[in-house]
Amino acid sequence: MLPFEARPSPAIRFGPGRLAELPDCLTTLGATHALIVTDPGIVAAGHIERATAFLTNAGIRSTVYQGSHINPTESDIEACRNFAQSIKPDVLIGLGGGSSMDTAKGCNFLLNNPGRMADYKGYGLAKNAMLPFIAIPTTAGTGSECQSYAIVSRDGTHEKMACGDPKALARIAILDPELTASQPQNVATLTALDALSHTLESAVCTKRNPVSSATSDEAFRLISSSIHHILNGTADIETRGRMLLGAALAGAAIENSMLGAAHATANPLTASFDIPHGLAVTLMLPHVVRLNHTHPEIASIYQNLSRHLGTSLIDWLEKTIARAHLPKPEIPTSAIPALAEAATHQWTGRFNPIPLDATTFATLYHAALTS
Repeated sequence: MLPFEARPSPAIRFGPGRLAELPDCLTTLGATHALIVTDPGIVAAGHIERATAFLTNAGIRSTVYQGSHINPTESDIEACRNFAQSIKPDVLIGLGGGSSMDTAKGCNFLLNNPGRMADYKGYGLAKNAMLPFIAIPTTAGTGSECQSYAIVSRDGTHEKMACGDPKALARIAILDPELTASQPQNVATLTALDALSHTLESAVCTKRNPVSSATSDEAFRLISSSIHHILNGTADIETRGRMLLGAALAGAAIENSMLGAAHATANPLTASFDIPHGLAVTLMLPHVVRLNHTHPEIASIYQNLSRHLGTSLIDWLEKTIARAHLPKPEIPTSAIPALAEAATHQWTGRFNPIPLDATTFATLYHAALTS
C-alpha cells in the first residue's frame, strides 16, 4: 500500500429537522454572534427565517448576508469580507448551495489574512487563524460542506481557483433533508448529477486511497439508489436524505483524494459559455468514463461500483443522464482547440488516471459536443 494522508470531516448532524440544533452547535463552539452567508433565493424559501428564529429564541445574535452569487468571484468574496468586518462575528454559517458555502469559506480566508483569493490558490497558504465555520447545505450536490476548499473564480477571466486550507473546513455540518425540498427541479437535477460525478471521479483519481475509496463507494451506493427519484421529481424525505448524505460523503471523498478530467473539461465550458457547472460536467462525464475504462485497474474499480447497479456502469450512467432530459448546449466545434488548451491548465486534470494533453482533451470535447 502506498503512503497517504487523510483529512478529517466535520462533525456531521444528519436527519430531518436537525436545523433546530443550530443553537446547540453555536454553544458547542462558544460563539455568540453568527454571520449567516446565503442568497436571496434561500431567504425567499424561508430557511433563513427559521434559522434566525432558532438562534433568537436561544438568545444568540445573528446577522444575515444575502449577497452570495453562483460561481462566486474574488470581488464577491471581498464584498462579503467587508460586510463581515463591519459586524465582527465570531462564527460563520454558510446556509445554501455550494456558492453560499464557498462565499463563506472565502470570506473566512480574507478576514484575518491579507491579499486576494488568488493569493491562496493551492493548499495551506493562509497563515493566520480563521473563525469556526458551520455548513448547512440546501442542495444535495457540491459536497462543499465536507471540503476545506473554497472554489472561487478570478475576476475577468472566470478561471476557477481551488483555495484550500485545513482551517477552512467546517467544524460542523448540518445535513437536514427537509431543507432540500425547496430546490427547483432543475437545480435538484443538476446538483444530483454533479454529486454523481464526484463519486466517479474521486473513485479513480490518482490520489485515491483506502479512506477516499471507501467513502466514494458508499457515496455512490447512496446516490445511485436515489438519483432516479430525484430526476423524476418523485423523491420522498428518505430519498432526499440518501442523496444529501451521499453528496456530503462524495465531498469528503474529494477532500481525501481529488477529481479528474470531467471537471477539467467542464470548467472551461462554464468559463467560456456560461454553462452551469452541473450541466457541463454531466456533458463530459460519460466520455471521460469511457476513456478511463480502457485502463485495466480503473475498469476493475468501475466493475466493483457496478455491484450496486445490476448492470454495467457505463450503460447505467448513460441511461441515468438520458432520464434528466438535459438541454444540449450549442457550442461550435471551432471552439474546441481553445477549450482543450484551457483544460490543460485545470488542476483537476492532473489527477485523471489516464494522462491527458490538449489533443486528448480535444477528442473528449469532440465526442461530447458532436454525439
